[in-house]
Amino acid sequence: MKILLAEDDKHIAESLAEALTDQHYVVDIAVDGQEGWDLAKASAYDLLVLDITLPKLDGISLCRKLRTQGVSVPILMLTARDGADDIVAGLDAGADDYVAKPYKLKELLARIRALLRRGNFCLSPVMEWENLQLDPNSCQVTYEDRPLHLTPKEYRLLELLLRHGSCVLSRSQILDNLWSFYDPPEEDAVKALVKRLRQKLKASGAPDDFVMTAYGLGYHLKQYSSDRQLCRGKVPSYAASA
Repeated sequence: MKILLAEDDKHIAESLAEALTDQHYVVDIAVDGQEGWDLAKASAYDLLVLDITLPKLDGISLCRKLRTQGVSVPILMLTARDGADDIVAGLDAGADDYVAKPYKLKELLARIRALLRRGNFCLSPVMEWENLQLDPNSCQVTYEDRPLHLTPKEYRLLELLLRHGSCVLSRSQILDNLWSFYDPPEEDAVKALVKRLRQKLKASGAPDDFVMTAYGLGYHLKQYSSDRQLCRGKVPSYAASA
């Protein structure tokens, strides 16, 4: 899951980004509203966290501008202003929720999880595919009740695949979702990451073809007859190698 954090206080931005990264989110930081606008147009995010008192373009104006341009992802406002007028202004501008500073980190993370569940129909408290389970709240992954010890990037890739199921994700889509806007690697990094994830899944008892390759297109999870359908359309021909 990828989050844009627009916060001009360097200490708050870095500490919150660190906490979100520890929860396996990918975080881009914007130090003012104009940079937040530019990043929101350039990259796909699952959630926007906007401070109200941003320089150049304040958070409420940025939120309103994003909604006017058809950006529908969930928006959480951060504000030191906890007066009713400011809360109403943020919500009327299109924000989905707000948190007043100083905030309790556990509450903020819970509100973020709630907004992400609301904004993505594939995201549930516990995500399942065949005998695999991923719990976004605890960041724990098991296959047939055996734990998988994944790196943050491996975890994010598996979560992304689970959210899309048998729908194919291209390498460029995976890059956009798993790496920061400012440090994208080469597409070969996706191939290597998929290979490492497959190895760990196989070591936990998953079949070799749990993660499939749609040649020339990308990757998806193998569709089992008992699986819940996560997307519509014909599943392309696939193979198990990257």
